[in-house]
Amino acid sequence: MSNPSSSSTPPTLPLAGLRVVEFTHMVMGPTCGMVLADLGAEVIKVEPVEGDRTRHLLGAGAGFFPMFNRNKKSIALDLRQPQGLEAAIRLASTADVVAQNFKPGVMKKYGLDYAALSRLNDRLIYVNHTGFLPGPYEHRTALDEVVQMMGGLAYMTGRPGDPLRAGTSVNDIMGGMFGAIGAMAALMQRAQTGKGQEIDSALFENNVFLVGQHMMQYAVTGQAAEPMPNRISAWSVYDVFTVQSDEQIFLAAVSDAQWAAMCTAFGWSDLLTDPQYATNNSRVQLRPRLLPELRQRFAPMTAAHIAQQFEANGLPYAPISKPEQLLNDPHLLATGGLADVRLTDGERAGQQAPTTLLPIRLAGERLGVRLDPPQLGEHTRELLHSLGYDDAAIATLRSSGAIAG
Repeated sequence: MSNPSSSSTPPTLPLAGLRVVEFTHMVMGPTCGMVLADLGAEVIKVEPVEGDRTRHLLGAGAGFFPMFNRNKKSIALDLRQPQGLEAAIRLASTADVVAQNFKPGVMKKYGLDYAALSRLNDRLIYVNHTGFLPGPYEHRTALDEVVQMMGGLAYMTGRPGDPLRAGTSVNDIMGGMFGAIGAMAALMQRAQTGKGQEIDSALFENNVFLVGQHMMQYAVTGQAAEPMPNRISAWSVYDVFTVQSDEQIFLAAVSDAQWAAMCTAFGWSDLLTDPQYATNNSRVQLRPRLLPELRQRFAPMTAAHIAQQFEANGLPYAPISKPEQLLNDPHLLATGGLADVRLTDGERAGQQAPTTLLPIRLAGERLGVRLDPPQLGEHTRELLHSLGYDDAAIATLRSSGAIAG
Protein backbone atom coordinates (compact mmCIF):
# COMPACT_ATOMS: atom_id res chain seq x y z
CA MET A 1 0.00 0.00 0.00
CA SER A 2 1.16 3.52 -0.71
CA ASN A 3 -0.23 7.00 -0.82
CA PRO A 4 -2.24 7.42 -4.00
CA SER A 5 -0.45 9.53 -6.55
CA SER A 6 -2.06 12.57 -8.10
CA SER A 7 -3.10 10.40 -11.02
CA SER A 8 -5.18 8.15 -8.73
CA THR A 9 -7.38 10.92 -7.33
CA PRO A 10 -9.76 13.22 -9.18
CA PRO A 11 -7.68 16.06 -10.69
CA THR A 12 -9.99 18.74 -9.28
CA LEU A 13 -11.54 17.84 -5.97
CA PRO A 14 -14.99 19.35 -5.29
CA LEU A 15 -14.00 21.41 -2.24
CA ALA A 16 -10.66 22.66 -3.60
CA GLY A 17 -10.13 26.32 -2.76
CA LEU A 18 -12.15 26.24 0.45
CA ARG A 19 -10.51 26.81 3.83
CA VAL A 20 -11.68 24.97 6.93
CA VAL A 21 -10.34 25.81 10.39
CA GLU A 22 -11.11 23.22 13.03
CA PHE A 23 -10.91 23.55 16.79
CA THR A 24 -11.52 19.88 17.44
CA HIS A 25 -10.32 16.87 19.37
CA MET A 26 -11.12 13.19 19.84
CA VAL A 27 -13.31 11.77 17.01
CA MET A 28 -16.50 13.70 16.18
CA GLY A 29 -15.08 17.07 15.13
CA PRO A 30 -11.97 15.59 13.49
CA THR A 31 -14.20 13.30 11.40
CA CYS A 32 -16.02 16.33 9.99
CA GLY A 33 -12.70 17.94 9.10
CA MET A 34 -11.37 14.73 7.57
CA VAL A 35 -14.38 14.37 5.28
CA LEU A 36 -14.03 17.96 4.08
CA ALA A 37 -10.25 17.52 3.71
CA ASP A 38 -10.59 14.32 1.70
CA LEU A 39 -12.97 16.18 -0.60
CA GLY A 40 -10.30 18.78 -1.29
CA ALA A 41 -10.66 21.56 1.28
CA GLU A 42 -7.63 23.06 2.97
CA VAL A 43 -8.25 21.97 6.55
CA ILE A 44 -6.24 23.59 9.32
CA LYS A 45 -6.23 21.88 12.70
CA VAL A 46 -5.72 24.29 15.59
CA GLU A 47 -4.00 22.38 18.39
CA PRO A 48 -2.94 23.44 21.88
CA VAL A 49 0.82 23.91 22.20
CA GLU A 50 1.05 20.58 24.04
CA GLY A 51 -0.79 18.88 21.18
CA ASP A 52 -4.12 17.17 20.66
CA ARG A 53 -4.49 14.66 23.50
CA THR A 54 -5.44 11.92 21.04
CA ARG A 55 -1.85 11.92 19.79
CA HIS A 56 -0.93 9.98 22.93
CA LEU A 57 -3.96 7.85 23.77
CA LEU A 58 -3.46 4.15 24.44
CA GLY A 59 -5.61 1.11 23.78
CA ALA A 60 -8.81 1.72 21.84
CA GLY A 61 -7.83 5.37 21.35
CA ALA A 62 -4.45 4.69 19.77
CA GLY A 63 -5.85 4.92 16.25
CA PHE A 64 -7.83 8.14 16.69
CA PHE A 65 -5.26 10.73 15.62
CA PRO A 66 -3.76 8.96 12.57
CA MET A 67 -7.20 7.83 11.40
CA PHE A 68 -9.10 11.14 11.57
CA ASN A 69 -6.45 13.78 10.86
CA ARG A 70 -5.04 13.00 7.43
CA ASN A 71 -5.03 15.66 4.71
CA LYS A 72 -4.83 18.42 7.36
CA LYS A 73 -2.36 21.09 8.38
CA SER A 74 -1.50 21.77 12.03
CA ILE A 75 -0.98 25.06 13.79
CA ALA A 76 -0.24 24.99 17.53
CA LEU A 77 -1.56 27.98 19.49
CA ASP A 78 -2.04 28.74 23.18
CA LEU A 79 -5.48 30.33 23.30
CA ARG A 80 -4.95 31.28 26.93
CA GLN A 81 -2.35 33.84 25.85
CA PRO A 82 -3.58 37.02 24.13
CA GLN A 83 -1.09 36.69 21.26
CA GLY A 84 -2.09 33.08 20.60
CA LEU A 85 -5.77 33.91 20.76
CA GLU A 86 -5.31 36.86 18.40
CA ALA A 87 -3.64 34.56 15.87
CA ALA A 88 -6.50 32.06 16.21
CA ILE A 89 -9.13 34.75 15.60
CA ARG A 90 -7.24 36.08 12.58
CA LEU A 91 -6.98 32.56 11.18
CA ALA A 92 -10.63 31.71 11.83
CA SER A 93 -11.76 34.95 10.16
CA THR A 94 -10.17 33.75 6.89
CA ALA A 95 -12.13 30.50 6.88
CA ASP A 96 -15.06 29.39 4.79
CA VAL A 97 -15.92 26.85 7.50
CA VAL A 98 -15.04 26.68 11.20
CA ALA A 99 -15.72 23.42 13.04
CA GLN A 100 -15.55 22.84 16.79
CA ASN A 101 -16.55 20.18 19.30
CA PHE A 102 -15.87 21.67 22.73
CA LYS A 103 -18.33 21.94 25.60
CA PRO A 104 -21.00 24.66 25.34
CA GLY A 105 -19.57 28.05 26.25
CA VAL A 106 -15.89 27.28 25.65
CA MET A 107 -15.65 28.92 22.24
CA LYS A 108 -17.72 31.91 23.38
CA LYS A 109 -15.28 32.46 26.26
CA TYR A 110 -12.49 32.92 23.72
CA GLY A 111 -14.47 34.99 21.24
CA LEU A 112 -14.32 32.13 18.76
CA ASP A 113 -18.05 31.37 18.65
CA TYR A 114 -20.23 31.96 15.62
CA ALA A 115 -21.66 35.26 16.89
CA ALA A 116 -18.20 36.77 17.27
CA LEU A 117 -16.59 35.36 14.13
CA SER A 118 -19.56 36.06 11.86
CA ARG A 119 -19.15 39.76 12.65
CA LEU A 120 -15.71 39.51 11.07
CA ASN A 121 -16.85 37.34 8.17
CA ASP A 122 -20.57 37.12 7.41
CA ARG A 123 -19.91 34.38 4.83
CA LEU A 124 -18.62 32.05 7.55
CA ILE A 125 -20.21 28.64 8.02
CA TYR A 126 -19.77 27.46 11.58
CA VAL A 127 -20.29 23.81 12.59
CA ASN A 128 -20.87 22.91 16.24
CA HIS A 129 -20.42 19.27 17.19
CA THR A 130 -22.12 18.75 20.53
CA GLY A 131 -23.57 16.07 22.76
CA PHE A 132 -27.15 17.29 22.41
CA LEU A 133 -29.03 19.81 20.33
CA PRO A 134 -30.41 22.77 22.34
CA GLY A 135 -32.91 21.55 24.92
CA PRO A 136 -33.14 20.04 28.41
CA TYR A 137 -30.05 17.85 27.92
CA GLU A 138 -27.76 20.34 26.19
CA HIS A 139 -25.47 20.98 29.17
CA ARG A 140 -24.89 17.31 29.93
CA THR A 141 -21.46 15.87 29.20
CA ALA A 142 -21.88 13.35 26.41
CA LEU A 143 -19.71 10.56 25.08
CA ASP A 144 -20.45 8.04 22.35
CA GLU A 145 -21.10 5.35 24.96
CA VAL A 146 -23.30 7.67 27.03
CA VAL A 147 -25.69 8.35 24.17
CA GLN A 148 -25.65 4.70 23.07
CA MET A 149 -26.89 3.78 26.53
CA MET A 150 -29.56 6.49 26.82
CA GLY A 151 -30.53 6.35 23.14
CA GLY A 152 -31.50 2.68 22.87
CA LEU A 153 -28.57 1.50 20.75
CA ALA A 154 -26.79 -0.36 23.57
CA TYR A 155 -30.10 -2.01 24.49
CA MET A 156 -30.61 -3.16 20.90
CA THR A 157 -27.01 -4.39 20.47
CA GLY A 158 -26.65 -6.42 23.64
CA ARG A 159 -28.46 -9.49 24.85
CA PRO A 160 -31.51 -8.96 27.10
CA GLY A 161 -30.35 -7.49 30.39
CA ASP A 162 -26.84 -6.91 29.06
CA PRO A 163 -26.67 -3.57 27.19
CA LEU A 164 -23.63 -3.42 24.94
CA ARG A 165 -22.12 -0.49 23.06
CA ALA A 166 -21.46 -0.93 19.36
CA GLY A 167 -17.93 -2.01 18.50
CA THR A 168 -16.84 1.31 17.02
CA SER A 169 -17.41 5.03 17.60
CA VAL A 170 -20.57 5.05 15.52
CA ASN A 171 -22.10 8.26 16.86
CA ASP A 172 -18.87 10.23 16.92
CA ILE A 173 -18.08 9.25 13.33
CA MET A 174 -21.60 9.69 11.97
CA GLY A 175 -22.06 12.91 13.95
CA GLY A 176 -18.96 14.28 12.24
CA MET A 177 -20.27 13.12 8.89
CA PHE A 178 -23.57 14.92 9.48
CA GLY A 179 -21.57 18.01 10.44
CA ALA A 180 -19.81 17.78 7.08
CA ILE A 181 -23.14 17.27 5.28
CA GLY A 182 -24.51 20.36 7.02
CA ALA A 183 -21.42 22.36 6.05
CA MET A 184 -21.72 21.35 2.39
CA ALA A 185 -25.44 22.19 2.36
CA ALA A 186 -24.65 25.60 3.85
CA LEU A 187 -21.96 26.16 1.22
CA MET A 188 -24.55 25.48 -1.47
CA GLN A 189 -26.95 27.92 0.15
CA ARG A 190 -24.20 30.53 0.55
CA ALA A 191 -23.65 30.38 -3.20
CA GLN A 192 -27.22 31.66 -3.55
CA THR A 193 -27.46 34.09 -0.63
CA GLY A 194 -23.87 35.17 -0.04
CA LYS A 195 -24.37 34.55 3.69
CA GLY A 196 -23.00 31.91 6.04
CA GLN A 197 -24.84 30.23 8.90
CA GLU A 198 -24.42 28.13 12.03
CA ILE A 199 -24.82 24.35 11.89
CA ASP A 200 -25.38 21.99 14.84
CA SER A 201 -24.71 18.26 14.83
CA ALA A 202 -25.21 16.23 18.00
CA LEU A 203 -24.34 12.77 19.31
CA PHE A 204 -27.67 12.02 20.96
CA GLU A 205 -29.78 13.03 18.00
CA ASN A 206 -27.48 11.03 15.72
CA ASN A 207 -28.00 7.97 17.91
CA VAL A 208 -31.78 8.46 17.87
CA PHE A 209 -31.62 8.59 14.07
CA LEU A 210 -29.77 5.25 14.12
CA VAL A 211 -32.44 3.56 16.22
CA GLY A 212 -35.29 5.28 14.35
CA GLN A 213 -36.13 2.08 12.49
CA HIS A 214 -36.85 0.36 15.82
CA MET A 215 -38.91 3.32 17.06
CA MET A 216 -40.90 3.19 13.84
CA GLN A 217 -41.32 -0.57 14.23
CA TYR A 218 -43.09 0.07 17.54
CA ALA A 219 -45.17 2.89 16.05
CA VAL A 220 -46.29 0.66 13.19
CA THR A 221 -46.83 -2.64 15.00
CA GLY A 222 -47.39 -1.69 18.65
CA GLN A 223 -44.76 -4.29 19.52
CA ALA A 224 -41.54 -3.18 21.22
CA ALA A 225 -38.37 -4.14 19.38
CA GLU A 226 -36.37 -6.93 21.01
CA PRO A 227 -32.58 -6.61 21.31
CA MET A 228 -30.94 -7.80 18.12
CA PRO A 229 -29.63 -11.10 19.60
CA ASN A 230 -33.18 -11.90 20.75
CA ARG A 231 -35.18 -10.43 17.90
CA ILE A 232 -37.71 -12.25 15.77
CA SER A 233 -35.98 -12.29 12.43
CA ALA A 234 -37.86 -11.37 9.28
CA TRP A 235 -35.96 -14.15 7.48
CA SER A 236 -35.74 -17.85 8.16
CA VAL A 237 -31.99 -18.24 7.54
CA TYR A 238 -30.11 -15.23 8.87
CA ASP A 239 -27.62 -16.27 11.51
CA VAL A 240 -24.10 -17.28 12.51
CA PHE A 241 -23.31 -20.99 12.22
CA THR A 242 -20.47 -22.86 13.92
CA VAL A 243 -18.97 -25.41 11.55
CA GLN A 244 -15.97 -27.74 11.29
CA SER A 245 -12.96 -26.87 13.50
CA ASP A 246 -15.19 -24.43 15.41
CA GLU A 247 -15.01 -21.90 12.58
CA GLN A 248 -17.95 -19.52 12.31
CA ILE A 249 -19.70 -18.14 9.27
CA PHE A 250 -22.76 -15.94 8.75
CA LEU A 251 -25.30 -17.40 6.33
CA ALA A 252 -28.52 -15.98 4.94
CA ALA A 253 -31.38 -16.96 2.66
CA VAL A 254 -33.85 -14.09 2.64
CA SER A 255 -36.23 -15.11 -0.12
CA ASP A 256 -37.95 -18.24 -1.35
CA ALA A 257 -35.62 -18.29 -4.36
CA GLN A 258 -32.56 -18.15 -2.13
CA TRP A 259 -33.97 -20.90 0.09
CA ALA A 260 -34.44 -23.10 -2.97
CA ALA A 261 -30.94 -22.29 -4.24
CA MET A 262 -29.38 -23.19 -0.88
CA CYS A 263 -31.28 -26.47 -0.58
CA THR A 264 -30.37 -27.41 -4.15
CA ALA A 265 -26.69 -26.51 -3.70
CA PHE A 266 -26.35 -28.82 -0.71
CA GLY A 267 -28.64 -31.58 -2.00
CA TRP A 268 -31.34 -31.06 0.62
CA SER A 269 -34.34 -32.10 -1.45
CA ASP A 270 -36.20 -33.16 1.69
CA LEU A 271 -36.18 -29.60 3.00
CA LEU A 272 -36.96 -28.12 -0.39
CA THR A 273 -40.03 -30.29 -0.91
CA ASP A 274 -41.34 -30.09 2.65
CA PRO A 275 -44.60 -28.08 2.39
CA GLN A 276 -44.10 -26.72 5.91
CA TYR A 277 -41.07 -24.81 4.63
CA ALA A 278 -42.66 -23.62 1.39
CA THR A 279 -42.64 -19.89 2.16
CA ASN A 280 -40.34 -17.56 4.06
CA ASN A 281 -43.01 -16.65 6.58
CA SER A 282 -43.77 -20.30 7.32
CA ARG A 283 -40.06 -20.96 7.77
CA VAL A 284 -39.77 -17.98 10.13
CA GLN A 285 -42.58 -19.40 12.24
CA LEU A 286 -40.77 -22.73 12.35
CA ARG A 287 -37.30 -21.29 13.05
CA PRO A 288 -37.05 -22.98 16.49
CA ARG A 289 -37.17 -26.30 14.66
CA LEU A 290 -35.48 -25.33 11.39
CA LEU A 291 -32.34 -23.66 12.72
CA PRO A 292 -31.19 -26.60 14.89
CA GLU A 293 -31.66 -28.85 11.85
CA LEU A 294 -29.55 -26.54 9.67
CA ARG A 295 -26.88 -26.22 12.36
CA GLN A 296 -26.60 -29.99 12.49
CA ARG A 297 -26.27 -30.23 8.70
CA PHE A 298 -23.68 -27.46 8.39
CA ALA A 299 -21.61 -28.52 11.43
CA PRO A 300 -19.45 -31.20 9.67
CA MET A 301 -18.63 -28.90 6.72
CA THR A 302 -15.71 -26.51 6.46
CA ALA A 303 -16.38 -22.80 6.32
CA ALA A 304 -14.45 -22.66 3.03
CA HIS A 305 -16.71 -25.27 1.41
CA ILE A 306 -19.87 -23.53 2.57
CA ALA A 307 -18.58 -20.16 1.37
CA GLN A 308 -17.75 -21.66 -2.04
CA GLN A 309 -21.28 -23.00 -2.44
CA PHE A 310 -22.91 -19.75 -1.30
CA GLU A 311 -20.63 -17.72 -3.60
CA ALA A 312 -21.37 -19.95 -6.58
CA ASN A 313 -25.11 -19.60 -6.06
CA GLY A 314 -25.23 -15.87 -5.34
CA LEU A 315 -26.26 -16.38 -1.73
CA PRO A 316 -25.39 -13.94 1.09
CA TYR A 317 -22.63 -15.10 3.43
CA ALA A 318 -19.76 -13.65 5.39
CA PRO A 319 -16.71 -14.84 7.27
CA ILE A 320 -16.48 -13.56 10.84
CA SER A 321 -13.51 -11.23 10.40
CA LYS A 322 -11.45 -9.33 12.96
CA PRO A 323 -10.42 -5.74 12.19
CA GLU A 324 -6.75 -6.62 11.78
CA GLN A 325 -7.61 -9.21 9.15
CA LEU A 326 -9.03 -6.47 6.93
CA LEU A 327 -5.52 -5.07 6.47
CA ASN A 328 -4.97 -7.99 4.09
CA ASP A 329 -8.46 -8.19 2.63
CA PRO A 330 -8.09 -8.96 -1.09
CA HIS A 331 -10.98 -6.72 -2.11
CA LEU A 332 -9.66 -3.71 -0.19
CA LEU A 333 -6.16 -4.24 -1.57
CA ALA A 334 -7.38 -4.69 -5.14
CA THR A 335 -9.67 -1.65 -5.10
CA GLY A 336 -7.39 0.83 -3.34
CA GLY A 337 -9.47 0.95 -0.18
CA LEU A 338 -6.37 1.37 2.01
CA ALA A 339 -3.55 3.91 1.83
CA ASP A 340 -0.46 4.40 3.94
CA VAL A 341 0.03 7.35 6.26
CA ARG A 342 3.06 8.33 8.33
CA LEU A 343 2.54 7.96 12.07
CA THR A 344 3.35 11.12 13.99
CA ASP A 345 3.57 10.06 17.62
CA GLY A 346 4.32 7.15 19.91
CA GLU A 347 6.79 4.30 19.62
CA ARG A 348 6.15 3.88 15.89
CA ALA A 349 6.42 7.58 14.96
CA GLY A 350 7.79 7.94 11.46
CA GLN A 351 6.63 4.52 10.33
CA GLN A 352 3.96 3.93 7.72
CA ALA A 353 0.60 2.42 8.61
CA PRO A 354 -2.48 1.66 6.48
CA THR A 355 -5.60 3.75 6.88
CA THR A 356 -9.08 3.30 5.46
CA LEU A 357 -10.32 5.78 2.87
CA LEU A 358 -13.78 7.26 2.51
CA PRO A 359 -16.11 4.60 1.08
CA ILE A 360 -16.95 6.56 -2.07
CA ARG A 361 -15.51 7.11 -5.53
CA LEU A 362 -15.56 10.33 -7.54
CA ALA A 363 -15.15 10.05 -11.29
CA GLY A 364 -14.28 6.40 -10.77
CA GLU A 365 -11.45 7.12 -8.30
CA ARG A 366 -11.04 6.82 -4.54
CA LEU A 367 -10.20 9.94 -2.54
CA GLY A 368 -6.60 9.48 -1.45
CA VAL A 369 -4.11 10.80 1.06
CA ARG A 370 -2.59 14.10 -0.04
CA LEU A 371 -1.11 15.00 3.34
CA ASP A 372 -0.01 12.68 6.12
CA PRO A 373 -1.43 13.39 9.58
CA PRO A 374 0.53 16.48 10.61
CA GLN A 375 3.27 16.78 13.16
CA LEU A 376 2.30 19.06 16.05
CA GLY A 377 2.51 22.62 14.74
CA GLU A 378 4.03 21.44 11.45
CA HIS A 379 2.45 24.29 9.49
CA THR A 380 2.50 27.01 12.16
CA ARG A 381 5.13 29.20 10.48
CA GLU A 382 3.63 28.79 7.01
CA LEU A 383 0.15 29.71 8.18
CA LEU A 384 1.25 32.65 10.30
CA HIS A 385 3.16 34.04 7.31
CA SER A 386 -0.07 33.77 5.27
CA LEU A 387 -1.82 35.84 7.97
CA GLY A 388 0.76 38.64 7.71
CA TYR A 389 3.11 37.74 10.57
CA ASP A 390 6.77 38.30 9.72
CA ASP A 391 9.67 36.26 11.08
CA ALA A 392 10.27 38.69 13.95
CA ALA A 393 6.64 38.52 15.06
CA ILE A 394 6.68 34.74 14.84
CA ALA A 395 9.86 34.63 16.93
CA THR A 396 8.16 36.79 19.55
CA LEU A 397 5.14 34.49 19.63
CA ARG A 398 7.40 31.49 20.00
CA SER A 399 9.49 32.99 22.80
CA SER A 400 6.34 33.88 24.73
CA GLY A 401 5.03 30.33 24.42
CA ALA A 402 1.99 31.42 22.44
CA ILE A 403 2.84 29.04 19.59
CA ALA A 404 4.66 25.78 19.01
CA GLY A 405 6.15 24.39 15.83
